[in-house]
Amino acid sequence: MSLLNIKQHMQQVRMASLGSLCSVFGCDSDSMRCLLRHWMQKGCIRQCTREPACGSKCFKCPTSTVELYEWVEAVS
Repeated sequence: MSLLNIKQHMQQVRMASLGSLCSVFGCDSDSMRCLLRHWMQKGCIRQCTREPACGSKCFKCPTSTVELYEWVEAVS
């Protein structure tokens, strides 16, 4: 797993949850957040907020399922 791999994956899928990124790259959520922060600081990725599909505020859903990241830089 490298920053370049994450960049290529995000350019391809455009939006992904933290959980799916951890699954694809085989790492824990804290490590993935650290790597994503690099691209966020460069303005290539932004974190999106999303409510659970049920619409409730009970906070029983795992955070990784509602923590979304979107690739915002134009694909070149």
